[in-house]
Amino acid sequence: MNTITTVRELRQLLDEERKAGRRIGLVPTMGALHAGHLSLVRRCVSENDVCVASVFVNPTQFNDPHDLETYPRTPERDTAMLAEAGCRYVFMPSVDEMYPETDTRVFNLGTVATVMEGAFRPGHFNGVAQIVSKLFEAVEPDRAYFGEKDFQQIAIIRAMVRELGLRVEIVPCPIVREADGLALSSRNARLTPEGRQVAPAIYRTLTESRALVDTKTPDEVKAWVTERLNAVGGLRVEYYEIVDSTTLQPIHAWADSPEPRGCIAVYCGEVRLIDNISYK
Repeated sequence: MNTITTVRELRQLLDEERKAGRRIGLVPTMGALHAGHLSLVRRCVSENDVCVASVFVNPTQFNDPHDLETYPRTPERDTAMLAEAGCRYVFMPSVDEMYPETDTRVFNLGTVATVMEGAFRPGHFNGVAQIVSKLFEAVEPDRAYFGEKDFQQIAIIRAMVRELGLRVEIVPCPIVREADGLALSSRNARLTPEGRQVAPAIYRTLTESRALVDTKTPDEVKAWVTERLNAVGGLRVEYYEIVDSTTLQPIHAWADSPEPRGCIAVYCGEVRLIDNISYK
């Protein structure tokens, strides 16, 4: 496995792979890797000739400087895990390498960017589009792999791909969870012992809410989930929305969407966790 820090070297190596007729897959990450990331890497390895993983904490997608400062960074551990998973190239650039000058691009991402995370984290998705487009330009992958925990982010990246006319297949991959249901996240490392005890209530409550579909409207289920979680000490719901899986717009009757999806953001102490669940 090669660890590369510059776009120029990465392009040179991947040009040789393409000349040899090899298909290239990309797994973009911000590091602090866990089993969820490795599931993406292993799928990428199995479906492509070459797997590239990027490890880069992207400053333009953080609207909270404290969140950027405290985001966990474990580069040596990440490199070892990627090598074991079969990754061919690890791209670990500096901030100056990815942003030699300020990126002033503003993407037209449509209504999928204005709800949920878009409403509560202004500028976040434009920053995501900036860095992912840069990675796509550097790697030119045939496929790129993203976890469904960041469900809205996948819709954002697809919108960006359409806007730029890129030829890359976006591959969504299932959420990987702990045995108690907590969605794997790099942010879980920041949970206090008390927070780690109560955090599984998020997925447990979402799962229980599926039983209410036959008797309650989406708005009533939203209220039920929010009330239940806010009653748990140490948890505070920032938002819970039940949306159409494609448009990400809120629904008010189950018949409004063939694939309703519940998307949630919850503060567990100071740590912000997101999750989602299908109501199909």
